[in-house]
Amino acid sequence: MIGDPLPSEKLEGQLLPKHLALPIFASDALSSVAYAPQELLMILLLGGLAFLTFAPWVAAAVVVLLVTVVLSYRQLVKAYPSGGGDYEVAHKNLGEKAGLIVASALLVDYVLTVAVSVASGVDNVISALPFLAPWRVGLAILCVVIIAAVNLRGVRESSKAFALPTYIFIGSIALMIVTALIRTFFGNAPVAESAGYQVHADSLTQAAIVLLLLRAFSSGCSALTGVEAVANGVPAFRTPKIRNARVTLGLMGGIAITLFAGLTATALISGVHYAENPCDLQGWAQCATQPQRSLIAQIAAATFGNNTFFFFLVQAATAIVLLLAANTAFNGFPLLGSVLARDSYAPKALNTRGDRLVYSNGMIILALAATVLLVVYQANLTQLIQLYIIGVFVSFTLGQSGMVRHWISLLRTGGQTGRERTGIIRSLCINAFGACLTAIVLIVVTITKFTHGAYLVFIFMPILWFLMLGVNRYYRDVEKEVEVDPVTTFGSVGDHAVVLIGKMQKPALKALDYAIAARHDSIEAVHVSIEEEATQKLQRQWIEQNIHVPLTIIESPYRDFGIPLVKYLKHRREEHGSEVVTVYLPQYIVGHWWESLLHNHRSRRMSKQLMLCHGVTVALVPWLLDSSSLIYGRRSRPLPGQDRRGEPVRPIARRPLAPASAARTPIHIHPVPITMGEQLPGAEPVVGPLTEGEPQPDTEREPAASGAAQKKVPARAKR
Repeated sequence: MIGDPLPSEKLEGQLLPKHLALPIFASDALSSVAYAPQELLMILLLGGLAFLTFAPWVAAAVVVLLVTVVLSYRQLVKAYPSGGGDYEVAHKNLGEKAGLIVASALLVDYVLTVAVSVASGVDNVISALPFLAPWRVGLAILCVVIIAAVNLRGVRESSKAFALPTYIFIGSIALMIVTALIRTFFGNAPVAESAGYQVHADSLTQAAIVLLLLRAFSSGCSALTGVEAVANGVPAFRTPKIRNARVTLGLMGGIAITLFAGLTATALISGVHYAENPCDLQGWAQCATQPQRSLIAQIAAATFGNNTFFFFLVQAATAIVLLLAANTAFNGFPLLGSVLARDSYAPKALNTRGDRLVYSNGMIILALAATVLLVVYQANLTQLIQLYIIGVFVSFTLGQSGMVRHWISLLRTGGQTGRERTGIIRSLCINAFGACLTAIVLIVVTITKFTHGAYLVFIFMPILWFLMLGVNRYYRDVEKEVEVDPVTTFGSVGDHAVVLIGKMQKPALKALDYAIAARHDSIEAVHVSIEEEATQKLQRQWIEQNIHVPLTIIESPYRDFGIPLVKYLKHRREEHGSEVVTVYLPQYIVGHWWESLLHNHRSRRMSKQLMLCHGVTVALVPWLLDSSSLIYGRRSRPLPGQDRRGEPVRPIARRPLAPASAARTPIHIHPVPITMGEQLPGAEPVVGPLTEGEPQPDTEREPAASGAAQKKVPARAKR
């Protein structure tokens, strides 16, 4: 599904040129112009049609802010090209706590980017095809899955897949704006389908008017989302990385400003009336039964004609690019996650590249989080967008503040030429102005959107902040615990092997053969006795097979395997000191998923218990069942030239064993106490084969007399 694995040396070939980086990192910022004018006009319309006269001024304020942010990030890319973006700037210049605030804000923002972009894209699809409205949530989840799958194939492949739709969107929207302006210039201005609808608005106080204007401005500021993605994605650019990233950022800003201003102007010219509640539009009888068409859909219908080729082209391009805007997050989120993992603020798995040289774990986490949001909010764009830009402006403000401190520190160090100092002062002024402006917008956005759902962002961000801080403290403690010190020394004496035997079967004999081949100092086979009859059968077969390795029987009155074995090994460690014990566990390897349900996975469970026992190493010996060929291919490969000669596989020559002898096959019965703290009695050998008619060994023995020497397992195994 995601393609063949790529070797590490192919990483350079996955880096992006500018023409492919633009649709990857700028799709969020470019697509936000599709809904930012709509949200701006929708909020103004709450005050009545007269408030639309404020739209050009509000839009101009958004454009000024967008220009400032783009210029500010060009300075950031130049100073910090490693890909950390606002997080790295804040962390290095404002401290750990500020850096984690930015990181939590960006992580929330990326998740919301996917949710908002997909919801907006589905909205535009439904505007063109209203019969799909009942399947809104299902369509949104399907889109997230498809985008995630394409991104998992690799950055370069996703950029090729998404480049053409992005450029078609830019061209179609530009064509629509130019056509509408030309028609207006020649006196044939387009008229939107909602231009004749009136809006009934309640009388507002002066304070309410100001608040409404500020809320409209904050909604329009959603056009700024995605600007930071280029700063976070500098490592994905081809060399020269800094220059290519700055050029891409400039192109993105210029296109976004042009499209945002053009759409706002054409919406006002055509008289688009877009209401938060469709039934607030007086004169629209179908408000309760039909979905309200998006702002772009109304402009396209008014400019090119309803249901024309260019109308569907604009709608298709808009829907696709809105869906692809999520692609920006699928590149930014994993890169930021890898930086956080590198700094030990996130799980190390986020810093691991997958088969296609992308940070696939971060992509999967992002897709799951966005899917949860879409399900909870039923892919409702109006509700989701209220959560959206809080995190953006938190990162903007702290990032620009960190850049101000960076330039000031650079000036204090001195040593620059006059030209370099002038450039630093210019960058300082740009970032200082950007920090002040974004801080003001953050306050405005927080006030105007807090009661509309933005308060949830202020809940999620602290949770992420504490989690990242806790992860860092955990890694710090582990690093301190495992570092080399002059006190802790290692020096084990002795090497003992224990082969766990359940039944007389090939997997058990294979594990025994591995242990013998490893040439340990001593070796024994251990059987945990659950059923008396099965234990007696194993004892008979052990002697009949002429196995000279001692067999120790451990009784388990509570039918448990792991705890009796752990007790036995602890007792042996008490007797023999710092001896290394290797436990061999046979394990089935299957090829079908349903086969794993039919096995008890005892080896895996016991290995976890044995890992907690000091001085014990676990060796899992695989036994490949026939079905495992589905996974691993042919299990038995012929020797070179064997097929041509027609010779059979020759087994490895083994030294022949002497005939079976009871005296040479010691079997020990080792009862295990019920309580962990009890003193374990010594092992008592049972000599001779167990056959029917002979008296069976008494397993309920009296405790060993005080001071009596306990019998040990033979020190060395015979082969």
